[in-house]
Amino acid sequence: MDVSARQTLPATQEGPLVARNRTGDPAFRILASATGIGVLVIMGAIIAVMARGGWRAFATFGPGFLISDVWNPVTQHFGAAAPVFGTLVSTALALLLAVPLAFGTAFWLTALAPPAAASAIGMAVQLLAAVPSIIFGMWGFFVIVPLVAHYVQPTARHLFGHVPGLSALVAGAPFGTGLLTAAFILAVMITPSITAVMRDVFASMPTVLRESGFGLGATRWEVMRNVVLPWSRQGMVGAVVLGMGRAMGETMAVTFVIGDSNHIGWSLFAPANTIASLIALEFPESPAGSLKLASLLALGAILMAISFITLWFSRWLLARGDKAGRSA
Repeated sequence: MDVSARQTLPATQEGPLVARNRTGDPAFRILASATGIGVLVIMGAIIAVMARGGWRAFATFGPGFLISDVWNPVTQHFGAAAPVFGTLVSTALALLLAVPLAFGTAFWLTALAPPAAASAIGMAVQLLAAVPSIIFGMWGFFVIVPLVAHYVQPTARHLFGHVPGLSALVAGAPFGTGLLTAAFILAVMITPSITAVMRDVFASMPTVLRESGFGLGATRWEVMRNVVLPWSRQGMVGAVVLGMGRAMGETMAVTFVIGDSNHIGWSLFAPANTIASLIALEFPESPAGSLKLASLLALGAILMAISFITLWFSRWLLARGDKAGRSA
């Protein structure tokens, strides 16, 4: 009796547990699959709305819509070249300013800073990432724009105005608004987000890897270049892509400081436009079913296409780097 009791007791105790697992696992699988499919459905719906709404603009202007810099609601002639140019240039400049600052801050917080300072500054970085974008726009309009107009651009013109090639980058009236001002505001906005992600990536790195480098006599620079960067490459690229996506889609902060001009030029201080700022300014004045509204929706579709292309390109670079690393 004792032997049979010992044999039947575990089966009696395990029976309900096995039944619960068999019931809960399919439900969890269905719920997880539904959430993943839901994301794809939402994304597909957004793409469909943008493509369907902007199809009239593509049908009316053809490929010329992508290369024309004209935006004239009076003559009903619209082109995407100027806002696309402003979006790409302002985003590229913002990344050039933000990525080195974010990387240096994240590396200092995880490898060099005292624990108390790292905790306080890390919290400040997270709080800065939560500031609404319109606050950055107002701060840029009232503080950065006058500084650029009265000090930065006149100094740049004095230093580089007569240098061949560089003179075109500093040309224009000192309004204070323009691509460089917008890029600076975007850099301030995306630096905390990139820093936070890079900090988490560096913090998750096994300590033994760094200690092994130091044990072999490597300096901090050598450890960072030969150990930290290769190990955290994917996370760093993800952080940069995240910041790039926010920079390309930022609306109100850029609208305050970019100058609202559909113009393509090489001057960093010339007023310009981005896709997001142009949509924000023109959308309230676009009647339903109008060619102007169709052009704005087409711009939204182009912005999504640019985002997808940059994401695919970053993943391609990562895959190519991993393949090269394995072959080496």
